[in-house]
Amino acid sequence: MSSPKSISRAPLSRVAATVVTSTVLTVRTPGAGFVDVTSEVAKFVAEAEAREGVVGLFIRHTSASLTVQENADPSVLTDLMTVLQRLAPETANWTHDSEGPDDMPAHVKTMLTSTSLQIPVLDGRLALGTWQAIYLIEHRRRAHSREVVLQFVGAAR
Repeated sequence: MSSPKSISRAPLSRVAATVVTSTVLTVRTPGAGFVDVTSEVAKFVAEAEAREGVVGLFIRHTSASLTVQENADPSVLTDLMTVLQRLAPETANWTHDSEGPDDMPAHVKTMLTSTSLQIPVLDGRLALGTWQAIYLIEHRRRAHSREVVLQFVGAAR
């Protein structure tokens, strides 16, 4: 059990949420893998003139997903793809395969990850950690055009 002296908290910040700004980000994926969308989300936050609040992301697909993951060592993303492939292999005799053998595994991988994220915005910037990035994960083998709804709710500058 940790003592109270090992935990600290920044002062509270309070603003009235007076702004809702939305857009749709279209991402062309090259096939299965991670696509870093952090800079596009940061650009949206800047264009929304966000000061403090939250940016929500929602992907409009059932065979691709979103995650926050490490951005420093690419081997992390490689290992994560390996894990997802092991958890939902194409060779599992799925009954749903109308779009090919990677169809149902892609749905399972989306269910295991996430279709939406919320990232705090503090002082006009995404409050991500030093080694964090926002990724779209394409679970299908072929290239796709994916849509991600971005929405900032909070106070503007």
